[in-house]
Amino acid sequence: MDAPLALYRRYRPETFAEVIGQDHVTEPLRHALAANRVNHAYLFSGPRGCGKTTSARILARALNCEKAPIADPCGECQSCRDLARGGPGSIDVIEIDAASHGGVDDARDLRERAFFAPVNSRYKVYIIDEAHMVSPQGFNALLKLVEEPPPHLRFIFATTEPDKVIGTIRSRTHHYPFRLVPPKTLGDYLLQLCESEHVALQPNALPLVVRAGQGSVRDTLSVLDQLLGGAGPEGVTYDLAVQLLGYTPDSLLDEVVDAFAASDGSTVFGVVDKVIESGQDPRRFAEDLLQRLRDLVIVAAVPDALSKGLLDVPGDRAERLLSQASNFGPSELTRAADIVNAALIEFRGATAPRLLLELMCARILVPGSDNSAQGFQARLDRLERRLSIDGGAPAPAAPVAAAPPVATRPRVVEPVETTPAPVAEPVAEEPAPVAEPEAVVPATITPPVIEEPAEPDVPAATRREQPAETSGPAVAQSAPQPATGNLTIADVRRLWPEILDKIRDLRRFAWVMLSQNAQVTGLDGTTLTIALVNAGARDSFINSRSEEYVQQALHAVLGVSWKIEAIVDPTARPGAGSSDEPESPDPAPAAPRKGVSAPESVREALRDPVTPEAREDPDASATRDDPVVDHEEIDPEDLLSRELGAHVIDESRHD
Repeated sequence: MDAPLALYRRYRPETFAEVIGQDHVTEPLRHALAANRVNHAYLFSGPRGCGKTTSARILARALNCEKAPIADPCGECQSCRDLARGGPGSIDVIEIDAASHGGVDDARDLRERAFFAPVNSRYKVYIIDEAHMVSPQGFNALLKLVEEPPPHLRFIFATTEPDKVIGTIRSRTHHYPFRLVPPKTLGDYLLQLCESEHVALQPNALPLVVRAGQGSVRDTLSVLDQLLGGAGPEGVTYDLAVQLLGYTPDSLLDEVVDAFAASDGSTVFGVVDKVIESGQDPRRFAEDLLQRLRDLVIVAAVPDALSKGLLDVPGDRAERLLSQASNFGPSELTRAADIVNAALIEFRGATAPRLLLELMCARILVPGSDNSAQGFQARLDRLERRLSIDGGAPAPAAPVAAAPPVATRPRVVEPVETTPAPVAEPVAEEPAPVAEPEAVVPATITPPVIEEPAEPDVPAATRREQPAETSGPAVAQSAPQPATGNLTIADVRRLWPEILDKIRDLRRFAWVMLSQNAQVTGLDGTTLTIALVNAGARDSFINSRSEEYVQQALHAVLGVSWKIEAIVDPTARPGAGSSDEPESPDPAPAAPRKGVSAPESVREALRDPVTPEAREDPDASATRDDPVVDHEEIDPEDLLSRELGAHVIDESRHD
């Protein structure tokens, strides 16, 4: 059995009513045919595959129909059957390909044959396809015939470049410009064809087919024909369309967009590596990323764009777009789209496409290096979003800043001892008199004093009483703040370096554990999920009660009171929460790896973790002691082996 014809041939329209997306052309032609006011020459122009030649054949059928004048051919007479879909054709309707018959000799031969009357029909119709390929000499040879044809002769010129048709010919024709078919109209038409072919088409695969066709009905049907040929029992699926058409999967686009929102350079360049390693075209990835950014720009500017029909996406993807757009400012999105668009121009003829793709991503990640107006606006968007996060819970700043002034300034001791409850009132009024002698120092210099220990000139009794009133855990328990609703996982990952800095001030062991073995992976309501690289690190995190210090840091930086859930994820990338590693002026000594000799200073620090300041004042160091080292009678080498999986080698044995 012979293979069936291609879709664009099997479903070629036979009447003007079947032509989709060209109502501005078909309706005037139908009225002209019904009123018998047909011109002797027509010029159909427009992009490829939009119905120019098909409409010319329908016009020829309607002209030669036995029931003419009629708007649509009857389909029953001999002329209509000859010119129907799959028919033998008519000797009175001649189609000429001007690409191979555009010379002067061809024009002269046509002129000689045109004067003969039609054999069986009312009109002899010449359909000249690709008319712009006719040479100027050929057009000049046809000029007199087109200007004053015999009564039985009709001309229909079809071209994709009407400007190349000489003006003397264009001025003697009725010009009808065809257009590309809108995506919505084309999508509905494809669904009808799939129903006729009894093949299922997944809703999320339909936009890919329409996009591949680029508004051309013939090209779109060719793409659909390819997918139908390779479809299995489940029909045309999204995965099949992505693989055959070469588009970037939505999962990769979601991953890279979320990483841009969180300024996560590690994830961004990981996605670029996946694109290259999977054999995808970097330029196609950039095009798909630009399409996604365009959708996000529209969603950010018009929140109800999906209900208005501005975007044609499935329901689950629509929610995803709304969530991603909320993580960006409008200037950040437009700036990223401009960068990708400029990179697409550079991709033409590029010898190192991966390098260009990585440079494009680097420009998007670092707005600070962009001195243009868009770069400044993108940084302003980030500052505004940060202020909106901090402004949602300003209350935690007062309790945290209240402790150090009371502990470091003798004049606040007396109110604290007499009336402990209203400590916040004198502290709130205290910065004013301090700022008077030093007018250049703003009141916001109070927070840095938090990290300094109590001064020795403060009485010891006061120092013993004060931590009970203003210590970090007490504040977090006595005045918990509800989680702000506008915080997302992208915000937490962006601010993770500042949270780690706060944890370092609270407890050095927890900071080392989190910075080297943990990554923030999820935020569900009021529960923050932290993934550690192995079970040993997770157990050490839980046994050392490090989650309490994480909660205190979150309370101080974000003003939230969240639960902490620790999980094991071997794929976690420590430090991937931000594009920049937290800078530490006084980093903790890193635990030695197996087979690496630990310096004597590290072993000394593990044997005696108490700082010199703490030796002078044991009470002031009570809150900074490490319970794992100080309250468990365990050898430091055993501690390193149990907590960090390290093996300490004594250098003295190798001397």
